[in-house]
Amino acid sequence: MSWDDSDNDKKKDPWSGRKKEQSPPDLDEVVRSLQNKLGGLFGGGSPKKGGSEGAGGPSGSGFVVLGVVAALIWLGSGIYIVDEGNRGVVLRFGKYHESTMPGPHWRLPTPVDTVSIVNVDQQRFVEIGYRSGRDQQAASGVKKEALMLTKDENIIDIRLAVQYRIKDAEDYVFNVRNPDLTLKDATESAIRAVIGKNKMDFVLTEGRSEVVSKVQTSLQGMLDDYGTGIIISSVNLVEAQPPEEVQGAFSDAIKAREDEQRFINEAEAYSNEVVPKARGAASRIVQEAQGYDERVRAEADGDASRFSQLLVEYNKAPEVTRKRLYLETMETVLGASNKVIMDVQGGNNLMYLPIDKLMKSNNNKPDTTATNRFINSPDSGDNGAGEFSTRGRDRDVRGR
Repeated sequence: MSWDDSDNDKKKDPWSGRKKEQSPPDLDEVVRSLQNKLGGLFGGGSPKKGGSEGAGGPSGSGFVVLGVVAALIWLGSGIYIVDEGNRGVVLRFGKYHESTMPGPHWRLPTPVDTVSIVNVDQQRFVEIGYRSGRDQQAASGVKKEALMLTKDENIIDIRLAVQYRIKDAEDYVFNVRNPDLTLKDATESAIRAVIGKNKMDFVLTEGRSEVVSKVQTSLQGMLDDYGTGIIISSVNLVEAQPPEEVQGAFSDAIKAREDEQRFINEAEAYSNEVVPKARGAASRIVQEAQGYDERVRAEADGDASRFSQLLVEYNKAPEVTRKRLYLETMETVLGASNKVIMDVQGGNNLMYLPIDKLMKSNNNKPDTTATNRFINSPDSGDNGAGEFSTRGRDRDVRGR
């Protein structure tokens, strides 16, 4: 009996235990299954039982659903976010529409609206005559832009740095094709105009701050005229020096000028010290002369007044007045002398009084030791009664 004679015998088939899934999948079956799924989604018919596939396509409702989904996706793509410190410039069909502040916003999706994000808080830099950081490799190509001609026809090497930021995003995006390049060209034009109106010594020494101020004012004016939407924050004159070929000679000239200024300062300091002293001495001499003049005049007036008064008294009592004048004169003359020699009438002895030695005592009292010793000596002419000094002096004075 063969294995195909009955159903029971089929169960005895040694190959019946293999699973059909283990066979390789049929490619046509996979495509057919995918078509069935898509057809069910859009309302299409399933394949017929006769083995022929249905020819039904997507229905109208399927297109509506697909269109709604696509529209939602398209509208959702119009959402955008502007970060802090930025501004959004919205273009509608390439024309400016509006500017948006930081935060979430919605626009008509592309290709209707497009958005350009501009950072208005960022500090930007432009350098003239040099390059810093990563741009140092390109510094060799900026030598010409650093050399400028001054008013006195000297060449000077200028290195300038300009710091700026964007104040109007609309102007920055639309009015100028390349605002940064325009700023660089305007800066070079402004600095050359200012340097060309000043001399080399002024730019290198005391005129640096004035040059910076004029450059910033001129540059901001040009940027406003162009409508670049840029505002200048600061202008820094990094370096100003003569070209390398003449730096040695220029250094010598600067040193000589500094020495000249130093000598001038020293001379002025000496003048400020001497002139006031001379003026003070001259003023003192003048005041002393005026004081002497006033004193002499006052003394002369006093002498004249005293003489007039004495004349009146002399006319009244001539003898008494003469004697009083004599005594006052002798008192004045002898009062300034520290030695007195007295002569005794009718005798050969002279009495010498050393007043300067008599005044030198510890208690500032006249020392009478020498006087007593002289008076008590046998040759003094004293009669022992101690009457010599008084009588002899009186006699001498009266005799004269």
